[in-house]
Amino acid sequence: MVHRLAILTLLMIGAWWSLGHVRQTEPVRLRASLETFPPLIADWRGRDEPEFSPDVLAVLGVDEYLNRVYRRPGAAVGLYVGFYGSQQQGEAVHSPMNCLPGAGWIPVQSDRLTFPVSRAGTEERVTVRRYRVRRGGDEALVLYWYQSHGRVLASEYWSKAYMVLDAVRSNRTDTALVRVVSMLPRGREDASLVEREAVEFVQAAFPALERHLPR
Repeated sequence: MVHRLAILTLLMIGAWWSLGHVRQTEPVRLRASLETFPPLIADWRGRDEPEFSPDVLAVLGVDEYLNRVYRRPGAAVGLYVGFYGSQQQGEAVHSPMNCLPGAGWIPVQSDRLTFPVSRAGTEERVTVRRYRVRRGGDEALVLYWYQSHGRVLASEYWSKAYMVLDAVRSNRTDTALVRVVSMLPRGREDASLVEREAVEFVQAAFPALERHLPR
């Protein structure tokens, strides 16, 4: 933990110094608004969740977001995409590893998961963060990653490092947080089926994400 905090501190110092020494950037725009994200993904049908309150939006600081539940027979996943056109105005991505415990979810497991997705018609393996949390009698599986400039990153630290590099190299600090949540049935320890369904949803949704997020 001390090692991670030291790395994060160095990254934040580097980000502060670098962003203070690059020219002012214009926020990067989405390739297509998240409002047009398809409500039908393979055999998953989506329905928008209620809009966030102004107070929540002020905390998140997103330029645009998608918050939707997709269902198919016997399965449901929650999809959240938060897009930041620029992180130079004091707005930064809120990690689920901070937000979920703040909402009362207790971490049970945290590691990474790698699987293939389709990108530009070819198969590519991506690695995402796998996060299992519990609150009371409820348990959830969370898959999330940071996506920007064609990269899929499972690490908050690497996301910050690339933000600094991109700010200096291309004068861009845009990124997106993509999070997929699946509830686990109560009293069930084996989450393999729920995980497989969540991965299948990500694989089906990934091409649509590529069409909306900047490269």
